[in-house]
Amino acid sequence: MSNLYWLNDDEWSRIAPLLPRGRRGAHRVDDRRVISGIVHMLRTGARWRDCPAAYGPYTTIYNRFNRWSKQGVWEDLFYALAGSSGVISSAAVDSTYVKAHRSAAGAKGGPSSMPSGARAADGRPRFTP
Repeated sequence: MSNLYWLNDDEWSRIAPLLPRGRRGAHRVDDRRVISGIVHMLRTGARWRDCPAAYGPYTTIYNRFNRWSKQGVWEDLFYALAGSSGVISSAAVDSTYVKAHRSAAGAKGGPSSMPSGARAADGRPRFTP
């Protein structure tokens, strides 16, 4: 349990005003616990089903992440958590792209210097030494 991520008071005070309010329906569970669970799952890269029980049901964690992703809430929250360091606005991506012919992997297989039946019968090499 010691490796679980929990939002501290400073982080919570920065993101609390950005949370969506006024949603109708069932009473919403503790936002701080759910957001801590979402950040934990994103940091670890684990499956949603493997979410620790301390954060609540994994379906709640996933549904909140999915719903707020569609609404665009996470960009503001992550920017508030990261601060104004500009990490979100500056990124470097490096990639290598090499185009290869579709038969570059050797589709037929086997050695390519197989003598044909006529050459084998002749017995003479086709090159001059």
